[in-house]
Amino acid sequence: MVELRHSGSSLGSRASSSPMKRDEDASPLIFNDHVLRDDDDDHPRHSFRDRYRSFWSQIYSFFPFLNDDPRFSQHGSRISLLLLVFIAVAGLISFFWILQRLNSPYLCKKDGIVLHCPRVKENPSLWENPFSATTSWKPCAERRDGGMSDLPPENETSGYIFIHAEGGLNQQRIAICNAVAVAKIMNATLILPVLKQDQIWKDQTKFEDIFDVDHFIDYLKDDVLIVRDIPGWFTDKSELFTSIRRTVKNIPKYAPAQFYIDNVLPRVKEKKIMALKPFVDRLGYDNVPPEINRLRCRVNYHALKFLPEIEEMANLLVSRMRNRTGSPNPYMALHLRFEKGMVGLSFCDFVGTREEKAKMAEYRQKEWPRRYKNGSHLWQLALQKRKEGRCPLEPGEVAVILRAMGYPKETQIYVASGQVYGGQNRMAPLRNMFPNLVTKEELASKEELAGFWKHVTSLAALDFLVCLKSDVFVMTHGGNFAKLIIGARRYMGHRQKSIKPDKGLMSKSFGDPYMGWATFVEDVVVTHQTRTGLPEETFPNYDLWENPLTPCMCKA
Repeated sequence: MVELRHSGSSLGSRASSSPMKRDEDASPLIFNDHVLRDDDDDHPRHSFRDRYRSFWSQIYSFFPFLNDDPRFSQHGSRISLLLLVFIAVAGLISFFWILQRLNSPYLCKKDGIVLHCPRVKENPSLWENPFSATTSWKPCAERRDGGMSDLPPENETSGYIFIHAEGGLNQQRIAICNAVAVAKIMNATLILPVLKQDQIWKDQTKFEDIFDVDHFIDYLKDDVLIVRDIPGWFTDKSELFTSIRRTVKNIPKYAPAQFYIDNVLPRVKEKKIMALKPFVDRLGYDNVPPEINRLRCRVNYHALKFLPEIEEMANLLVSRMRNRTGSPNPYMALHLRFEKGMVGLSFCDFVGTREEKAKMAEYRQKEWPRRYKNGSHLWQLALQKRKEGRCPLEPGEVAVILRAMGYPKETQIYVASGQVYGGQNRMAPLRNMFPNLVTKEELASKEELAGFWKHVTSLAALDFLVCLKSDVFVMTHGGNFAKLIIGARRYMGHRQKSIKPDKGLMSKSFGDPYMGWATFVEDVVVTHQTRTGLPEETFPNYDLWENPLTPCMCKA
């Protein structure tokens, strides 16, 4: 043991004279363990006190004001003091910046009061879009109260225009919005549109049977002059409906504003009163001035209000949907488009027996003989349409998609649909996976709905409002109903989800026999993260009714 200690001491002595040791002596900020060993307490190269003094001498060289030694100049002390103040200020700024980033405060509003809300990381929700994604845009097509109207008197406008709003409730709604816009373009007076009966709906509903006429006229009084009826000086009212001399029929689909100025306005000025028909989709989107598109949104989202009795009944249905479990619960609204007419018109192929397929072929040949021809080309057409996502989703397909998204079996679902093609057998897969399916007929008694049956359009209005106010809206195929619902929910705040399934991708997944459930779930979830009804950037010929972002919404 003695020899070993003596040997370690010798090594320490030889190391003390090495070049490395001499370098260490010149750098007092470098510490070396072996000079502080217990064995060398009697003869260390540098004592701990020396090293301590050497260290602080370095500090004093940078900050002379810390040292009261008169050898340090007063000028150097002032410079060092300024340097220390700068470092302290920078440190405080850094501290508060880090604190701010941790809290990430931002302003938000609740009930009109500006609050200081902490931003938190939001977990994905089945029922709502992330709050942080719903604060960038706000609606801005409403009427500005207190504004001055520059409209001329009724007898000084270009003349009167009259339209038939054809189709179902939602196609009629779009036609009304377009009629107001066209009247504005031509500085004409609009006669209250007539809701025309068609061969599918067979409904004699009038404008005043569905919409609040007084609110409609008053809300738009600073934009367009609207009168309830054809002026009294025009005695032969039947001529307006039948005479070709009083009708403009050559309006192309999605016509630009300039077309009306060049081709329709001269005839209105000449005849003083003209009917425009047909009027389905007779005004474009990106080929009209932005203020005209904003006016269309004003009509759609603010001027067109359903009658109070329709609103009250819809609110009752919504309340019952939210309390079906005995306590407040969210609900989903499903627009299921799988009626016989829609299935036939799609010319898609669906699962069914040979007898069902034969009957559908006969139905298509009868209703659409020009498209059906001899039927030989339909199989290839059906495959192509399914690949492109242009076929309605079957009830069973909808059920699988919703389950993959994570919606549980207990989900309360309001179904807005006509009579489903295939009846209960076709609905069985959806009802088995989601047994809490209800319609308005199941939520309300016959007595409660009796007053609405005389106007089929008013029943459609109930479906529209219940879907509009749902926590989640799911469409299964295109159409005016779905795009108006999605557009309105986007415009009004886009907090609630509006799911638009990617039918093209889903058709590939359904047709892949090797895809497992886990892979399918991942595909569904990832694909539909961006298909939940948030405002989207527009593109040429975009649909204003489904995505009112550019003309009708502003940066929040």
